[in-house]
Amino acid sequence: MRVLKITGLALALALGSAGIASAQYVGPSNVKLTTVAEVLKTGTDDQHVVLRGKLLKKVGSEKYEFSDGTGTIRVEIDKKIFPREPIDDKTQVELQGEVEKEFMSSPEIDVDSIRRVD
Repeated sequence: MRVLKITGLALALALGSAGIASAQYVGPSNVKLTTVAEVLKTGTDDQHVVLRGKLLKKVGSEKYEFSDGTGTIRVEIDKKIFPREPIDDKTQVELQGEVEKEFMSSPEIDVDSIRRVD
């Protein structure tokens, strides 16, 4: 019986710590808010960016067209990080991620986190 309790406690601790590990930092950052126009003009591969705007439409499995009013860019958002609350083309969001620039193709943002901005 004692072994069962210890095993159960160990399992609960392991599952609880896994949940803590997936939490996101939401405090201040040294990465400044930028615009799509700046990313398209001077963005570099693996550059960390923060963008605010709207997801205009879904263009692939985890790909969306994003605009902040200064331009549009394709973004990739893993469904595991997509917020539970509904987001449509009128919802203001903040994206944090990295610029992905491949030879001979348009830049794209690989999104690390997304949140609604109300």
